[in-house]
Amino acid sequence: MIHKSSEINKDSKIGKNVKIGPFCYVGPEVELDDDVQLISNVHIEGNTKIGKGTKIFPFSSIGTQPQDLKFNNEKNSLVIGENNLIREYVTINPGTAGGGSVTTIGNNCLFMISSHIAHDCKIGNSVIIANNVPLGGHVTIEDSVVIGGNSAVQQFTRIGRLAMIGGMTGVLKDVIPFGLSIGNRNYLQGLNLIGLRRKKYDNQKIMGLDKAYKKIFESKNLHENLSKINGEYKDNELVREVIKFIEKDKKRPICSPENKE
Repeated sequence: MIHKSSEINKDSKIGKNVKIGPFCYVGPEVELDDDVQLISNVHIEGNTKIGKGTKIFPFSSIGTQPQDLKFNNEKNSLVIGENNLIREYVTINPGTAGGGSVTTIGNNCLFMISSHIAHDCKIGNSVIIANNVPLGGHVTIEDSVVIGGNSAVQQFTRIGRLAMIGGMTGVLKDVIPFGLSIGNRNYLQGLNLIGLRRKKYDNQKIMGLDKAYKKIFESKNLHENLSKINGEYKDNELVREVIKFIEKDKKRPICSPENKE
């Protein structure tokens, strides 16, 4: 069902049971998969693909030119997965040549009012980004991350799986998987224990992670600390995930507990 006031380019690809409300615009390279809903006043352009069941609320702007002065009209794209909720005034930009030319979003995410996903971001599945949260360019958000309202994430930052960012946090340093980060300039408050339990991880695994966490951050030299526990937690997949995250990009600063800064 397409409202008569909306402008849908004839070259766009519209799936089955797509609902497009009043005053929407859909550009020529846009693909809307089955059961997508555009409530009203939604603008979608560029090489943008939106997965099944995604619902987009009024005054969202999706696929418009990246906010990057280096952008030179190169080919780029935006890929949004299935069953996402994109609330009012959300903006999502496609990629640039400097970041692989694609912005990607997984499935089952919630982007609350006025959140912004910049160029070349990589967003996993089941991510929740609260009201008024901007992500800078090239940010990576892994699965099941929650970012509280009015926080801001600096460009190139990584946030690991199942981490939680408290409201009004300035995220300048990478946050480990399962980390709980807060502060005007973010620091680690501890582990997201509630999130881990909700995901039904074994309590022994969580206790092992907690012990490893204390050893990893016992001094400022993280890589020296990691070498000391090498192999000690080889049977704990949660600890292995944290270690892998830290070692993946040794040039990036890692968010640490406040008293270790």
